[in-house]
Amino acid sequence: MSSAATLSPLPEASEPKGSGRALFKGQQTKQAIVQAAVTLSTRLGLEGLSIGLLAEVMQMSKSGVFAHFGSREELQISVIDEYFNCFKQEIFFPALQQPRGLPRLRALFDNWMKRVAVEIQSGCIFISGAVEFDDRPGPVRDALAHAVRQWQDALFRAVVQAKECGHLAGQADAAQIAFEIHGLILALHYEARFLRKPGSLAQANQGFENILQRNSQAFDAIPSSAGTSAHPDFP
Repeated sequence: MSSAATLSPLPEASEPKGSGRALFKGQQTKQAIVQAAVTLSTRLGLEGLSIGLLAEVMQMSKSGVFAHFGSREELQISVIDEYFNCFKQEIFFPALQQPRGLPRLRALFDNWMKRVAVEIQSGCIFISGAVEFDDRPGPVRDALAHAVRQWQDALFRAVVQAKECGHLAGQADAAQIAFEIHGLILALHYEARFLRKPGSLAQANQGFENILQRNSQAFDAIPSSAGTSAHPDFP
């Protein structure tokens, strides 16, 4: 065998399936599929999402979409994860830039209300998913419940911090306050999206102010010691 034949390189067109470029392209395709699936799910619900419909939207074959997930259930869970990631990016992480206490709690609610204003038109996977999977045990329900519980825990911590900073009364029930704030959002979805009731956003905002007023202590200014926190308050 000649040395030229021994040293001949692999053809450039033959790219191994596991190569870095192929993996990166596959990840990009999968992310694009998930984002399209999120958009569909907000309108149709997680149960309305199908591999066939998604393939049509992406102009791909069913087998091409299926290869990235393996099952419809895995696709639904990927949608929940992506939706919750957007939820955190839009609502929670910006609020962490505010000082602990009432400023951070207000920022959480304000950011949440901005998102709800969009969801009134587009739909919310957490709301529709709770209806679809409330009595259906399994991985999809578990993923939905886990995401909602993480958000509830974050909201509760923000209320507790407001108490610790002296912005809410020491005897205030943090769990009850968090429950009532969450309830405002659920009521807003029902009133605004389902009943199309005008003024619902203003009523939700007034409800939040009423909750704070009932549980606030008188203070003239935010204590200077209530600075921003670098450690993560969200899973």
